[in-house]
Amino acid sequence: MVATFEDRDGQIWMDGKMVPWRDANVHLLTHAMHYASSVFEGERCYNGKIFESRRHSERLLNSGVAIDMPIPWTVDEIEAAKQQVLAENRLTDAYVRAIAWRGAGQDMGVSSKNNPVRLAIAAWSWGNYYGDAKMKGAKLDIAKWKRPSPETVPSHAKAAGLYMICTMSKHAAEAKGCSDAMMFDYRGYVAEATGANIFFVKDGEVHTPDPDCFLNGITRQTVLGMLRERGVTVHERHIMPEELEGFEQCWLTGTAAEVTPVGQIGDYRFEVGALTRDVAESYEKLVRS
Repeated sequence: MVATFEDRDGQIWMDGKMVPWRDANVHLLTHAMHYASSVFEGERCYNGKIFESRRHSERLLNSGVAIDMPIPWTVDEIEAAKQQVLAENRLTDAYVRAIAWRGAGQDMGVSSKNNPVRLAIAAWSWGNYYGDAKMKGAKLDIAKWKRPSPETVPSHAKAAGLYMICTMSKHAAEAKGCSDAMMFDYRGYVAEATGANIFFVKDGEVHTPDPDCFLNGITRQTVLGMLRERGVTVHERHIMPEELEGFEQCWLTGTAAEVTPVGQIGDYRFEVGALTRDVAESYEKLVRS
């Protein structure tokens, strides 16, 4: 029987000290549980080194500022805490989750400025996010929910509240036998998957949505740099739904997803072609270098 995430051996860093895994708890009236006042990062450690670790720590702090929740730790302190977690749990290849949230305090309503901002970091072994789809090509549903306008939410923060519609969309996709769902944005343009950015290939050139209302992922930025170094023409632009029929290849990028080929989105099918395989293999070499 697989252990639940609340019942495991190990240590979790919480507010400056290591806590036994099973004791890493918060109060029922924690503000984040009621009002989604929380931001987080997902990172992967390869051979003892967290890929783009500082960029993740910097983004965590920026996300906190974006939701009016300044995090009272520095990048250097967060970096040291992540290394402590890995060492305490004797992990060299792992997924690392840093999360900051408004805790329980004097306020229990929408306003929460009198409540402390807390920070925790956990790490665990985690394989392919999409299982064997990473080799065969993932099958995606098309979500009914859309990524919202940046005028309604801080869409460039990695904030917990922004993932509610992602969870709903992924559940609906899994019920149909899919690995994930592709989402449109509030204007009807292709946006992303529920937790990963998306790329398409046509006639040897790459097309990817302009991240003007969703997270511009660190893995996305890494892959864009790899493509440009290879001289591949890349178009960051708004993509209409009817264009899906003309694309030949497709892949997803994300810290958890890494580079995962896509074989199908709704009724549209894609080949796991040479460029997709090259990008996936090159990314794997890069993160382990």
